[in-house]
Amino acid sequence: MVHGLARNNPGARIRVLTHEPGAELVRGDPAVTEIRTPPHGRPGAEREAVALALAERRPDLAITTTRYDGIPDLLNASGARCVTDLWRNPPPDELVGTRYLRILHAEGLIAPGDLTTRPRLHLHPAELARARRRLAPHLATRTTRPPIVLIPQAGMPVKHWPLSRWRLLAQTLSRLGHLLLATDPVPGAPVTPLPRGTLRQLAALLAAIGEISGIAVGGDTGPLRLAAAVGVPTIGLFGPTSALRYGIADSTGTDLQGLPDCPHRRPTAITEQPCWWSAQCPLSPTAPACMIDIPVHHVTRAVLRLADSGEV
Repeated sequence: MVHGLARNNPGARIRVLTHEPGAELVRGDPAVTEIRTPPHGRPGAEREAVALALAERRPDLAITTTRYDGIPDLLNASGARCVTDLWRNPPPDELVGTRYLRILHAEGLIAPGDLTTRPRLHLHPAELARARRRLAPHLATRTTRPPIVLIPQAGMPVKHWPLSRWRLLAQTLSRLGHLLLATDPVPGAPVTPLPRGTLRQLAALLAAIGEISGIAVGGDTGPLRLAAAVGVPTIGLFGPTSALRYGIADSTGTDLQGLPDCPHRRPTAITEQPCWWSAQCPLSPTAPACMIDIPVHHVTRAVLRLADSGEV
């Protein structure tokens, strides 16, 4: 969205108001003039930050994905042209990002070519150079097979693929000659932990891995989206969220959907699913049935298809 708006409004000052730590991902992007974050973490901080930004400089255009705390009304009262509902009437089988772009295009704010542009995170050459140096010691045992990054954690327990599956996947891929790196521990698995750091440092490490034909495997979680945004082919493991609406993969990746016919999945109202907050699945007493439904051999096959395709 940001890059499309910048392309269609050359010379415009684009201000982004968002939260930390995500704010660091757009700092230094040449399309962005200013990054603002809420001044505190107490209730009402986001509305306060919007009011302060409007008081300092009324924008010509304001776009928000935020629907709470009267923020759309606050923007509309400013006199600026506003787009305050990017969630309007979403179909269950359209990607959220695509939906946002289609609405902005319908509003005449971005060009047709922007509809098919993949998200890309801007990294500085110095950041990439540091990432390559940090990564080099971990690549000492690298073979001719592409390295694989495993991202076993997810922001919510309901999105977790069982740890035993991660362990078996790692063991299988290791036997096939792949060097395995991981963002989080996988006890009992032959994986090398990635160096810890900030989100930008993780993005740079992922980009450096992508330069040597690496592949990232993970659930519906931020770090996997970060991998895609720096050009790494991804294999996404989707359970409670629908890959048709929240998928990550482009033409060089794969999204695997567990239990596609789950009667409790609500693609356009995921927070109302009975499993969402509790991770208690109505169909399984042990773990979310949709995540259990993704077998290791399907993930292995997806990895090998990418690794052997010559596209990575």
